[in-house]
Amino acid sequence: MDTKILKAIRLERYLFGIVIAISMVWLAELSGEKEIIFPEICALAIGAWISEQQPWAVNKRRIFLLMSAAALFGVMVVRYCPLPLIFQVCICFAFTGIILTVSKTNFVPIISACILPVYLKTTSLVYPAAVVIMAFIIILAQWGMEKFHMRPINKFVPCEFNLKKQIVKWSKLLAVFGTIALIPFKTHQIYFLAPPLIVMFTELSNPKSPARKKPAYIAGLMTFSAFIGSVFRLFFNVYLMLPLSLCTALSCIVLFAALSKIKINFPPAGAVLLIPMILDENLLITFPAEVLVGSIVLSISAMLLFRE
Repeated sequence: MDTKILKAIRLERYLFGIVIAISMVWLAELSGEKEIIFPEICALAIGAWISEQQPWAVNKRRIFLLMSAAALFGVMVVRYCPLPLIFQVCICFAFTGIILTVSKTNFVPIISACILPVYLKTTSLVYPAAVVIMAFIIILAQWGMEKFHMRPINKFVPCEFNLKKQIVKWSKLLAVFGTIALIPFKTHQIYFLAPPLIVMFTELSNPKSPARKKPAYIAGLMTFSAFIGSVFRLFFNVYLMLPLSLCTALSCIVLFAALSKIKINFPPAGAVLLIPMILDENLLITFPAEVLVGSIVLSISAMLLFRE
């Protein structure tokens, strides 16, 4: 196919990603329902729409079912599990490990979908409902892009999981994460371990992940995304009192331009970009620094402790 046509098609996929993020935030502003904002939607757009090859071994049905189950479970934990925050988060982390193993996929964005409502203490069913709708939009649009040759067809090949090895792997992940989380959770600085960073940690813990080849780039990309989202939210929304949807649009444009330039489509960077849109404004100044420190600690831990 002609290079100009390929670039035009890629640009259209970027535009679709920006549109869904803007629409989500605009609807949240219009309705007053903050729970509608689901940062992982940007990660899904990067992986399912923008990337030439989907980075996860998962089909459309599993995307819908796993996202829906993870979001609902996270809200149920907040509602009915009266344990300290760190235990709630670990329960969600363990649950996502179980359903990923059972479904034979590596669709790790569900970790963020499950843990985010715990961080935000979300009890409203608006959140899982929004996740269900947006997951459906993602897979429907992906089907359309494949049908009209805007991206390659995603062929699902189940991961060949050895149950014993998976139990060992997720037990180790949980133990390492729980240990790292002790200080941030004890000091109430939980965004050193923002949900997309936990996804990044899980991805880098896979010895076969392409992201392990450039861990410094990944940590830098996560920090850059957090910085862009925070600065745009502070300047345009907090100081100039412009719509949050405008901040979202500008943030996505800058990030997608950067991804196109460096040619690294790492979906968690999209999720961390939108976290500032749901944070209290008092947390925005420190959020990029927290992501920087968290990215470094988690990436080093994943690289050193999880090898073949």
